[in-house]
Amino acid sequence: MQLSTPQRGARTLTKLAPKLALTLTLIGGALAIASPAQAAGPYERGPAPTNAALEASRGPFATTQQTVSSLSVSGFGGGVIYYPTDTSQGTFGAIAISPGYTARWSSLSWLGPRIASHGFVVIGIETNSVYDQPASRGRQLLAALDYLVEDSATAVRSRIDASRLSVAGHSMGGGGTLEAANDRPSLQAAVPLAPWNLTKSWSGIRVPTMIIGGESDTVAPVSSHSEPFYTSIPSSAEKAYLELNGASHFFPQTTNTTMAKSMVAWLKRFVDDDTRYEQFLCPPPSGSAIEEYRNTCPSA
Repeated sequence: MQLSTPQRGARTLTKLAPKLALTLTLIGGALAIASPAQAAGPYERGPAPTNAALEASRGPFATTQQTVSSLSVSGFGGGVIYYPTDTSQGTFGAIAISPGYTARWSSLSWLGPRIASHGFVVIGIETNSVYDQPASRGRQLLAALDYLVEDSATAVRSRIDASRLSVAGHSMGGGGTLEAANDRPSLQAAVPLAPWNLTKSWSGIRVPTMIIGGESDTVAPVSSHSEPFYTSIPSSAEKAYLELNGASHFFPQTTNTTMAKSMVAWLKRFVDDDTRYEQFLCPPPSGSAIEEYRNTCPSA
């Protein structure tokens, strides 16, 4: 009689075991379903990306802009700031962009609202002189970033995450982009466009860098500029080389969907740590507009 209670308890546990297993399975399944949302990066901004969204003339964020007078800044020549009007998703990464030799920001101004509309604060700079060389343009890009973070209007400054900064530029501005990336390894991304620089080796760069060149560029031929620049950057930095089919040196000065799509994807991936954009970088994109593409593939 004294053994009956333990035996009944054992039989009861035996009957309950499948139910307990089912309950644990359901709980585990619920946790698995919830995990993608929990795994989302802290800097993801905007909806899941699509080809159509990246190829459109504007991204998901409404933007506004303000002019910065050269008289109100030091270290660069002023410019225009573009930024999202949204304040509900936290702060944004920022990028400074330099025009090329003899050019002004107006030559690249289509890029300002386009990049900002994907969730970035953008400053398109005027250089101190249109004849400034790459090293000077690099310093001016960094001065513009410092201005954004420290001295810009509250509406701009309050939207910026100072730990997520990047640079880009065209021609000598692209050469300046390499200079800035080499000088400030804390930058999160760099995108030189048809870059020109007499220095060919950039083995000191540790910033994720996407170089975009034009196949038919006769001012900064890819064989003596973009390609050796790309080759010299360590693979450990993460890097990509996009060569546009038949493009001249001046491809960034008019709306270029392939360039903008790749540029935004690179910035989202490395400034925002948004892995949703890896699909546009690796495996390599293709199409008639692309002559060549190389990438260290961040997901590899």
